[in-house]
Amino acid sequence: MNILAVIPARYASQRFPAKPLALIGNRPMVQWVYEAAIACSQFDAVVVATEDERIANCVRQFGGTVVMTSPDHATGTDRVAEVAQHYSNMDVVVNVQGDQPFVTPEMLSQLVAPYLQGQSPEMTTLGCPLNMQDGYPDSNIVKVLCDRSGHALYFSRSPIPYFRNAGTAPVYHHLGLYAFRRDFLLHYAQLEPTPLEQCEALEQLRVLEYGFKIQVCPTQKMVLEVNTPEDWVNANQFVTEQAKRKTSLAAVIR
Repeated sequence: MNILAVIPARYASQRFPAKPLALIGNRPMVQWVYEAAIACSQFDAVVVATEDERIANCVRQFGGTVVMTSPDHATGTDRVAEVAQHYSNMDVVVNVQGDQPFVTPEMLSQLVAPYLQGQSPEMTTLGCPLNMQDGYPDSNIVKVLCDRSGHALYFSRSPIPYFRNAGTAPVYHHLGLYAFRRDFLLHYAQLEPTPLEQCEALEQLRVLEYGFKIQVCPTQKMVLEVNTPEDWVNANQFVTEQAKRKTSLAAVIR
């Protein structure tokens, strides 16, 4: 089983231009993601896919591998699929989103666990426990409902399901990391966008609308994503707080 990890890193982000190069602590965001990916022992190769030489040069400077891709891709998955075309020796391709600087090797291992266990799902993603008080009504948090086999029934920014009656439901906080069988990824990239995908602005709905399945792998907790400049400020605050805690702990140990 050969697994390729691709980090799509787009310079021309509408909400946050040059986002992959934004410094978190003393490292650009794309380096945070790359270092987490190469620390995952299940990956046979890790590459950054970008349309911009500024990002490519940054990746080369910290010793990473980069592949130049078309500037015309509508989604990160389309960019990942372009790279996958050149890696025919790979069985599974992972989309490690470039706006996930705090993703962990453990999470990435959980994402590909079904393939390593001998299964062959078309696609996998991650879900963690949903904060029903704050996360459930928040349209910035994507929710995923699952069937009894752990496959996604639907993804939405809306609070789903509607609880007419009190109870529990298999709804989780969706984390935007994806793994694909390589053959399915190349097929998916040729499919036309779908109505629900466009309404919700969630590209994974295309998979469900065409009748394919997505296996939702459990993980224990969410990590901070960086989609906006405000998220970037929060990410730097998080890193600063973590550094202070380590300093305090070291002082206590001494």
